[in-house]
Amino acid sequence: MIVINLVCEQAHPFEGWFRSSNEFKAQKEQGLVSCPVCGSHNVVRKPSAPYLNSGARPPISDTESTAGHPAQAPLPSRRQILQALRDLAASAEDVGKQFAAEVRRVHNGEAEERSLRGQASRAELEELLEEGIGVLPVPPTEDPLH
Repeated sequence: MIVINLVCEQAHPFEGWFRSSNEFKAQKEQGLVSCPVCGSHNVVRKPSAPYLNSGARPPISDTESTAGHPAQAPLPSRRQILQALRDLAASAEDVGKQFAAEVRRVHNGEAEERSLRGQASRAELEELLEEGIGVLPVPPTEDPLH
């Protein structure tokens, strides 16, 4: 099937679906093609976008070179992400079971802003998150940083 852009003598644009260009010509000659708005059989084919030279450059294919374009950095691996989290934890101050209270103090401006790590119950974490305090719950592991 092909879609052909058409227009009638009253300038009503519409499109027709035909098996081929020849099928359109045959149906038009038989008087089977008419404007859906006014019913006119005086219909002409409009130039279709695929046949127009718009001056736009065609898209670059996968096989064409992208030289001169900045390369995208590869996504970090799982190992790199884990290492970054370990580095953050190692540089954070361990406040132990006082984590929730100390994070609130920092959030409220009552204590110096700094990276903290420690322990909190699920309920404490949920309360912190509900208060709009950004924390990253990390499950405990054998890692000595917990």
